[in-house]
Amino acid sequence: MTAELGGRIREARIARGLSLRAMAAEADISPSLLSQVETGKVQPSVSTLWAIVTCLGLSIDEVLGHSPASREPLRVEHPNPIQRARDAPEIVVENGVTWRGLAVMDPNVDAVLVTYAPGAASSPDDTHMRHPGTEYGYLIRGELTLKIDFETYLIRAGDSFCFSSSRPHLFRNDTDAVAEGVWFVAGRAGAASARSAPGPVRDAVDALDAMSRLPRRVGG
Repeated sequence: MTAELGGRIREARIARGLSLRAMAAEADISPSLLSQVETGKVQPSVSTLWAIVTCLGLSIDEVLGHSPASREPLRVEHPNPIQRARDAPEIVVENGVTWRGLAVMDPNVDAVLVTYAPGAASSPDDTHMRHPGTEYGYLIRGELTLKIDFETYLIRAGDSFCFSSSRPHLFRNDTDAVAEGVWFVAGRAGAASARSAPGPVRDAVDALDAMSRLPRRVGG
């Protein structure tokens, strides 16, 4: 199993045009450890495996060779290009963040209107998160603090951002006013996180997983 797992990781890395050193840097592990994983000499820990598959844009099931039922988001094209406000799916995160799904047909894109209440954050304990994909956003009103790796940025209304979601990141509203913006996550939809089963929506990764499981329809 270890050799098969390592082989799949190596094949996926090469298919994405990543060198051993480049991928190790992105996953925040040493090149020697990644090499040992790929050659089957080392069984990776759960955290190491999660970091690797996140960089590759894969799921745990895919690198383990499982063949689960399709996880493709249920997006159905409709003749009417308009999604009415009453039909927008809504997900409320435990820590004061609300996600409303926007009209989208591409199964590789999640489009959401995100609202951060005063004091809300993308994870309840200020944990930096990472997941497959690229994150784009535009802040409509309010202010948000965005932390990526070891850098901190203040985002104000009218500002936009873009970064690889595989980098550890956190959004937080440190003000006493509501912050709201439009977020797009590309390349993540359909990729299951390491959290195997649906449960309470505690943070942004849970919200992305929940959004991917919702039936989506444009128009109606």
